Amino acid sequence: MEPGAAKRCLRAAMEARRRALDAEARAAAGEAVARHLAAWQAFAEAPRIALYAELGAELPTRALVARARERGQLLLWPRVDAGGRLEFAACADPDELVPGRHGVRVPPPESPAVALEGSDLVVVPGLAFDRDGGRLGRGGGHYDRAFPPGRRGGPRRVGAGYVFQVVEAVPREPHDGRVHALATPDGVLACAGDCP
Repeated sequence: MEPGAAKRCLRAAMEARRRALDAEARAAAGEAVARHLAAWQAFAEAPRIALYAELGAELPTRALVARARERGQLLLWPRVDAGGRLEFAACADPDELVPGRHGVRVPPPESPAVALEGSDLVVVPGLAFDRDGGRLGRGGGHYDRAFPPGRRGGPRRVGAGYVFQVVEAVPREPHDGRVHALATPDGVLACAGDCP
């Protein structure tokens, strides 16, 4: 099966599995991921944490917000700029995020975009991940363009999801970016691939 078709099939399967989780199971998973990430050295050392505002049945990030705020870390959130590029802006309170494209909550327009640095940590959503750092997103390619394969430096990226979202192999194409680690309710796993 060609990669595009394989991605569509995997997206549909993972969306269905996520939707089957009730709110209590999603919240418990979000709490467990927050607990594991808070104990992870890369999280503890990051001055700024870029999170995502969950959409639908994505792994919730409220517990991660609480952990970062306890440590005094600045919270950054993604939004898509007028040119279709992913940028990050600060917003201390997720309740102050505003509706953006496709129903995603984003930082208010008056919050200026900031350049990510190597000391920052980006928590990346996805539909599926593999142990080599492969990530399958919703198909817009925003994170892939923001963190292209082969680019050296930049912030550490950790994929966040439910245990069942870690699969043997994510279908990949040359433009697909990777994550450095995975965080699930079972713990944080460093990826074995060649992610810079």
